[in-house]
Amino acid sequence: MSEDVELTGYLPRLGLGFIAACLSTVGLYGVLRIMQAHLFPEANPATVIWSAHAGYYWRCWTVAYAGGMVGFLAYGAAKRSPGRVARGLVHALTVAVVIIAYQGLMVP
Repeated sequence: MSEDVELTGYLPRLGLGFIAACLSTVGLYGVLRIMQAHLFPEANPATVIWSAHAGYYWRCWTVAYAGGMVGFLAYGAAKRSPGRVARGLVHALTVAVVIIAYQGLMVP
């Protein structure tokens, strides 16, 4: 059905790393938001959005940092087997969509 495409050079690896960072950031945001909502209920975000310690901004920075680390790991893994990383990202996309959809519906 599809032919194996040889991904050589650093640009495809960089692209796979960037996609992995973005996908993991989205998925981790959903997981972190669900965990915080169930374990540590907080005040209404609409009333404290401009607070210096608003949870939304802390969650965004935390998952962006973690997503960046995942991106570096995917970049390194893509050197050895870019096809496997790309196939793994397809599955990661499905997982991230399910997680963020659940978070959006159950923990707004």
